[in-house]
Parts: sequence; C-alpha cells; structure tokens
Amino acid sequence: MPAMEGRLISIEGPDGAGKSTLALGLRNELAARGIEVILTREPGDGPVGPQIRQVLLEGADIDQWTEVFLFLADRRQHVEGLIRPALEKGKWVVCDRYLDSTIVYQGYGRDLDVGLLRKLNKIATSGLMPDRTLLIDMPVEKALARIGVADLFGDGGAKRNRHDRLDREPVEFHRRVRDGFLAEARLDPARFAVLDGDQEPAKVLEQAIASLTAS
Repeated sequence: MPAMEGRLISIEGPDGAGKSTLALGLRNELAARGIEVILTREPGDGPVGPQIRQVLLEGADIDQWTEVFLFLADRRQHVEGLIRPALEKGKWVVCDRYLDSTIVYQGYGRDLDVGLLRKLNKIATSGLMPDRTLLIDMPVEKALARIGVADLFGDGGAKRNRHDRLDREPVEFHRRVRDGFLAEARLDPARFAVLDGDQEPAKVLEQAIASLTAS
C-alpha cells in the first residue's frame, strides 16, 4: 500500500457491528506500515461536531429532515475542515461513518428520498467520495446484543444502556439499515468491501487490510 497520496477510507455498518474497533485497529496497522493516517468519525469531529452530535444522538426526538440537515452540516464542516486538508497533504483518513450512513439510515431506514439524499450528500462533500468503503456486516440480533439491547423482541425496539436516539429505534428499523447497506454495496462493488463482522476483531482487520492491499 503506497503512502504517496492521500486516501479516504470509510467504515460503515449497522450499530454494534464493530466499526470503532476496526477503525482503531486499521489506524494502528497503517501507521505501523509507515503511512501517515488520521482517525476520525461522524458525527462529532471538527469545531462544531460535538455540539451537533449531542443534538443528533443524545437530544430529544427531532423532525426527520432536520436530522438529515444536521448530519449534512456536520459532514460539510468535517470535510472542509479536516478530511480534505489531510488528503491534500498526502495523509490517509480513516473515517468511522461517512456519507453512506445518511443514505442508509435516513433513506432506507426512515424511507426518505434516496435520490435526493445522494444529491444533498454531493453538495455537502463537494463530491468527495471514499476511495474504499469497508462495510462490516453481521446479523442484526447479534449486533444489537453487542451494544446492550434488552428485551429485543419484547418491546419491539432496542433499549441501549447509553443514550443514543438511533440505537433505540425498533429492530425493524435496524433490519432495514442492514439491508440498505448491503444494497448500496451491490450498487458499487468497486468501492465497497463487505467484511464478515461475525468473527473475532483480528479477523475482521485482516479482511480489511487484504481489501486495501487489493484495491
């Protein structure tokens, strides 16, 4: 994997799939190979990100399109303030969630207009797409169990131990999200690498490295 030019690597997947674990492991592995790499996430990084993250994930219920525009505002600032400058300096950026999460969670999950969401994402990012998207896939029930779901089917929803508005959505929502990610991967197989999240983190990392080496 050459380090001569910057690359944007996004990590996607349903809640509980292990994105943050893979992101950290990937950052460490790339750094060990002599690649200058930045680890970041959405929503929440950048000068206004923490405030937007708090509203999106820890606040009260909000209108669906308000939710979309908050995610897009966070993404715009993130791209222009952190991601693009790092890429222009030849650094690699590993991003825990990026534009595909908006397509899937708000489009497939909330049944908003996917075509319009694609256009809005393009505006927010000025067309900056990931060079590679690592999609961690695993059964919804196992993923939700990892993040502390109680009575998964008894109340029809996900009760997570920490406050997170999206995690508390009904299990049917999370199934639509998983299906949405897999559908997006089928639409763009050159960009997506689907990883088996139902295995040890070290094995997932091995799959991720192999996909980057091959790309």
